[in-house]
Amino acid sequence: MGTTTTEAPKTRRALPPLMSLSDAAAERLRGLYAKGEGKLLRISVSTKGCSGMSYQINWVDEAGPADETVTDKGVTVLVDRKATLFLIGTVMDYERKAMSAGFTFTNPNEKGRCGCGESFHI
Repeated sequence: MGTTTTEAPKTRRALPPLMSLSDAAAERLRGLYAKGEGKLLRISVSTKGCSGMSYQINWVDEAGPADETVTDKGVTVLVDRKATLFLIGTVMDYERKAMSAGFTFTNPNEKGRCGCGESFHI
């Protein structure tokens, strides 16, 4: 007689959200959307810079067929589907410094950045 064993089903761990927004980024986007004439912010990743990849932010009239919609803190941004694997778990922030202000990305998938901070690699 043969013996049979049954294995418990493997539990899947929850994936982190594709992207999330800091309070500062959500507040800044609300202000921009109020002036933006119905446009949406679209985030993508392109090959650029000395480390190989760069974040791209563009205004678009509507979501395209290859866009993922991310809504956090009541604010919606679009993410190019080709960029999703590079951005899983990323937090978008808005920082004001003495000489500049802008959106920044804290990406747990990054393995390094170039010296000027404009590009990254995974």
